[in-house]
Amino acid sequence: MINRKVAILGGGFTGLTAAFKLLKKGYQVTIFEKENDIGGLAKGFKLFDWEWALEKSYHHWFTNDSTILHLAKEIDHKVHIIRPRTDVYINGKLYPFDSVFSLLFFRSLSFIERLRVGFFSLYLKLISNPSIFERKTALTWIKQFMGHKATKLIWDPLFSAKFGSYKNRISLVWFWARIKKRTFSLAYPEGGFKAFADHLNQRIKKLGGEVKLNSQVTGLKSLKSGILIITSGKSFKFDEAIVTLPSPVFSKIAQGLPKNYIKRINSVKHLHAQVLVLILKKQFMKKTYWLNITDKKFPFLVLVEHTNFINKKFYSDKHILYVGNYLHPDHPNLSLNAGSLLKKFDPYLKKINPDYRQNILSYKLFIDPYAQPVFTTDYPKKIPIFQTPLKGIYISNLDMVYPWDRGTNYAVELGEKIVDVMEQP
Repeated sequence: MINRKVAILGGGFTGLTAAFKLLKKGYQVTIFEKENDIGGLAKGFKLFDWEWALEKSYHHWFTNDSTILHLAKEIDHKVHIIRPRTDVYINGKLYPFDSVFSLLFFRSLSFIERLRVGFFSLYLKLISNPSIFERKTALTWIKQFMGHKATKLIWDPLFSAKFGSYKNRISLVWFWARIKKRTFSLAYPEGGFKAFADHLNQRIKKLGGEVKLNSQVTGLKSLKSGILIITSGKSFKFDEAIVTLPSPVFSKIAQGLPKNYIKRINSVKHLHAQVLVLILKKQFMKKTYWLNITDKKFPFLVLVEHTNFINKKFYSDKHILYVGNYLHPDHPNLSLNAGSLLKKFDPYLKKINPDYRQNILSYKLFIDPYAQPVFTTDYPKKIPIFQTPLKGIYISNLDMVYPWDRGTNYAVELGEKIVDVMEQP
């Protein structure tokens, strides 16, 4: 029986997974979470008389997200597999955008141009080792191989909308990962991600773990023997600590970090996720779940109609639309309230559904800082390692997911990896 006390900072899926794995090995574990609920970037909420919770930001799994699907199986949480429709908005029309072959039907491109896009998308899909793409920028490669017109029409607007001024510095490896990872069907946990997190939390508590909500850690210090955790004027002693918080937050609360280490982990640029959720009486889009926007005049990146993926019966027959954006921390839209943002989006939403406004029942705005790392070509040099310079303190956060995009599958994977690192001699 291992009699070591471990503190975990952050109650997202990385922290929950690490806690679950450590408890099964016999460690004593306490999770500190500053919010009033667990789940991290996948936290959920309920409105009206909904049966299922809804994420504050759109979430799903791919069917090849094996790590989190294995965890769901281990705790016996049911997962639904569904094939929704993904489209792209080009020149005022919606086109299928959910496979390499769907690219062949873009009438705005000539047949030869469509073949180029399809062929090189398939090429990326089939490549197993992305090392040949290191230090290459995505848009430069796309323009060279998929063509100038396809780049201007599809890819440049998408990169602009997601990464803004960073678009010409984004790594080709990241783009390869986006193409490689996509699956036709998607997966979703029964009850929503909140239900899944709560289920995992129940297993943690059953194993003797403790979760302290509304407990923001303000100080973290490595002592000669053990770790000191300070929160709201209280102090706690542990043998080891795992930090799953964003790197800039870690660098502020940890005492004794070398300046060059702080500079390195804070060199990763992040974008804020801003999501406006509309609750509607009627559908916004007929069939589309995910709509990528390629019109640069639009002030948002994507529309995600959750109830074209998950049955509306779980949300008291209401229709749910996410209007999503990734924004620089100083973007003026981040200072707008929900009503002002909807007013700004309104003319563009009407281009897709002129009558949507009369169907709005309510709307909510959510913002998450540090939501999207910016994957520039030099990103591998910036990735933190699990062991920090402070004895007994480890870090495991989404900055360490490369080249894959952020997601709960990789949060779970990081939670498993950090435990393996801790147990190394």
